[in-house]
Amino acid sequence: MTPVDLADLLRATAAKVLVERGSDPAVLPDEVTVERPRNPEHGDYATNVAMRVAKKAGMNPRELAGLLAEALSATDGIDTAEVAGPGFLNIRLAAAAQGAIIEKVLAAGERYGTADTLAGAKINLEFVSANPTGPVHLGGTRWAAVGDALGRILIAQGAEVTREYYFNDHGAQIDRFANSLVAKATGAPTPDDGYAGAYITEIADTIVAANPGAPELPETERHELFRREGVELMFAQIKASLHEFGTDFDVYFNESALFESGEVERAVATLKSSGKLYEKDGAWWIASTEYGDDKDRVVIKSDGNSAYIAGDIAYFHNKRSRGFNLCIYMLGADHHGYIGRLKAAAAAFGDDPATVEVLIGQMVNLVKDGVAVRMSKRAGTIVTLDDLVDAIGVDAARYSLMRSSANSSIDIDLDLWTKQESVNPIYYVQYAHARTCRIIENSDSFDFASVTPDFAAMTADREGELIRTLGEFPRIVATAAETREPHRVVRYLEELAGVYHPFQSDNEMRVLPQGDEPLTPRHAARLELVKATRQVLRNGLALLGVSAPERM
Repeated sequence: MTPVDLADLLRATAAKVLVERGSDPAVLPDEVTVERPRNPEHGDYATNVAMRVAKKAGMNPRELAGLLAEALSATDGIDTAEVAGPGFLNIRLAAAAQGAIIEKVLAAGERYGTADTLAGAKINLEFVSANPTGPVHLGGTRWAAVGDALGRILIAQGAEVTREYYFNDHGAQIDRFANSLVAKATGAPTPDDGYAGAYITEIADTIVAANPGAPELPETERHELFRREGVELMFAQIKASLHEFGTDFDVYFNESALFESGEVERAVATLKSSGKLYEKDGAWWIASTEYGDDKDRVVIKSDGNSAYIAGDIAYFHNKRSRGFNLCIYMLGADHHGYIGRLKAAAAAFGDDPATVEVLIGQMVNLVKDGVAVRMSKRAGTIVTLDDLVDAIGVDAARYSLMRSSANSSIDIDLDLWTKQESVNPIYYVQYAHARTCRIIENSDSFDFASVTPDFAAMTADREGELIRTLGEFPRIVATAAETREPHRVVRYLEELAGVYHPFQSDNEMRVLPQGDEPLTPRHAARLELVKATRQVLRNGLALLGVSAPERM
């Protein structure tokens, strides 16, 4: 019996009790809260449902909790139900009922932890979207990990997700990039507002090698050549780095296409004609302060040129025209202002502002020997995705970037994440998976097929704790999807590993017989428990885009 099953049982039992007492069961919440107590002595699960609804039902909380405890105690799968404090209900499951969790995990396999709660949601998930003027820096790398994992988690809950990269190939930053390449190719000093780093030299040299006369071309033609080929080469490197990192996109959307196709002009014209923009000081503005922005924003400047937000407005309109009913933007720490702007754009087109969600990611720092480090050789002072992967590997890089809420700054200790020992969180989790694989492999030496597992025999605390932890996984994934927080899955896997390692190390919990010890139904039940643990670890790591090694 999983926590979800227990919550459904509690609601049905409470509804029956209320009807018998002449109360309206409509006072019950849609979902009954079930939690695992911090103190195992308080039971396997606890609920405050009696305290939540007693007053509405005209009853005393402890009285209602007592009636629920009496009804539950007579229910198959419930060992005990006891009232505690002002009306809490502490519940212990029968061992056989806990065993049903194992069967559910193994029956579902890779599908365990999935649901259809987001069925019908068509989500555009835009993340990274780094300018093609340099390698992906640490902030973008964090979004590459978190965004990819979030996409997997949303899909696991039934959503249709399109991972999208907004390719900023329009505007002044691209001109500065081209000017930097031209300067490097012609031996001129790097412009004051230009880009530096070994990657600029590499790209300039590649362009000149393919176009030997490029440095001598007329200025306009030369600029356009270095601009066009430089952006293409830089973006190819960005794509390659992201692919090696395990992050690929369904759509690469070019910002320039919005301008070249006339979508920006049409979107602005639509908002002007509908009265959603207002004119002031010769410019056209959008009232973004109504949606949390610190000031209204200019869309069309007084000289008639589009402000940057015009492209953002057209881009949102483009997404909606492609049928997305939720647009999630994952932006950097300096983009808080975009929340109000994008919600204002949605409202201006007649959409619910909730159609737009903006997630803000905070800074990432690398630390070695307790001191912040600057590692990049190719990108000057910027630490890149490739730098981090070179230092600690793909799995550790992804895992470390997802381990905390993206809305909090993090320090990545390079010494910690390269250690092959339990203090390294990713090693601790992956090693748990490898240990399950070793037991399952060694079980082939025994005739388990001749023994029927007896889940009711697994009454030890370590067995029960491990089973109940497995039962939590679907709820964790659902919550991670609802809150847009992949780190919840990360922390759950560490909790699961923290329960599994002591289980396997406990001589009293042996899965495989030793010496002349006979093979028993309890051994068989424990082997099924280990298989279920392997499945959940594997499923969780897959949601994070992290490997599940069978040997370490």
